[in-house]
Amino acid sequence: MAISLTESAAERVSSYLKARGAGIGLRLGIAKTGCSGYSYVINYADEVEGEDIVFEDRGVKIVVDPEALKLIDGTEVDFVKNGLNEAFSFKNPNVTGACGCGESFNI
Repeated sequence: MAISLTESAAERVSSYLKARGAGIGLRLGIAKTGCSGYSYVINYADEVEGEDIVFEDRGVKIVVDPEALKLIDGTEVDFVKNGLNEAFSFKNPNVTGACGCGESFNI
């Protein structure tokens, strides 16, 4: 089981944690929503809670709830800039379909 970061994502998270002055890493999860069933939820992790699972990649800790990990195991998180737009993107090998707008996915 693992979650990984591209160099771009790791740099973005590291720079934001430094500017924020707090936090231990990135918290990645999912929420039931959207037209396809699930969407990614990404926040800063300020602490490890309960049964959270912690990975480390490129010097950044990634904190994941074990229930979410069942659906996102193997995911690579990237950070992409396209003109004025910038966002995290996810390459999840478990996804079987996604909505047309790209905001949600199903497994």
